[in-house]
Amino acid sequence: MQLDLGSDPRTETLRRLQTGLIASFGRISRPADKRHDPVWVLVHGVIGAQTKTAASNASTDALLAEYGSWEAVAEADEAELEARLQRQTFPSVAAKRLKQCLNAIIEECGSVDLRHLSNLPTEDAMAWLETLPGVARKNSAGVMNASTFNRKAMVIDGHHRRIMQRMGIVPVKADTARTYDALMPIVPPEWSAEDMDEHHLLLKKLGQTHCRPRKAACDGCPAREICDTGRTERP
Repeated sequence: MQLDLGSDPRTETLRRLQTGLIASFGRISRPADKRHDPVWVLVHGVIGAQTKTAASNASTDALLAEYGSWEAVAEADEAELEARLQRQTFPSVAAKRLKQCLNAIIEECGSVDLRHLSNLPTEDAMAWLETLPGVARKNSAGVMNASTFNRKAMVIDGHHRRIMQRMGIVPVKADTARTYDALMPIVPPEWSAEDMDEHHLLLKKLGQTHCRPRKAACDGCPAREICDTGRTERP
């Protein structure tokens, strides 16, 4: 007979964390009319390394407005794209990866179109995306969760990963993929795709205000009482 060992206690920790962050920061939800199509989200991620979200938003919108289609962007000269991606932290890298990524999709699908992913399970769709140049776990999860696909996939950036490590929810040296693999089985089952999106946005806010990269500012942190680091960082 198989014993019922109960749910992972980290699941309840995530619930408490969500409640505390909402109480501290308020709701941070993404309205339906702010969800972009999957290709826009993919491009945003490919060009967005170490760049503020607002800058990447502007660059992505500007590319589509100027060229009219992602196929036209794929045909553009790399130097030309680099000149138009000066908002990005690494414009030359962004231009190269973007051309490679878009052309890989065209080679596979005939055009820059990700609609076929809607027929795949989320895990399979993410695995396909991660075969594209410049696409790793954060971006593939973003395409699934933050776009009009609206799937249950946890987007994990540096803030998110760092907080999970400091709280003791994932191993200290876990990279993004390993953090994702550790978190997905313990996400509260009642959470929707929208809840998971809000969780990520709230953790990003926490990382910008309290759980900073070099030194955690634990005083006043809404996660302190359920955080391994917070409980040890007493005055």
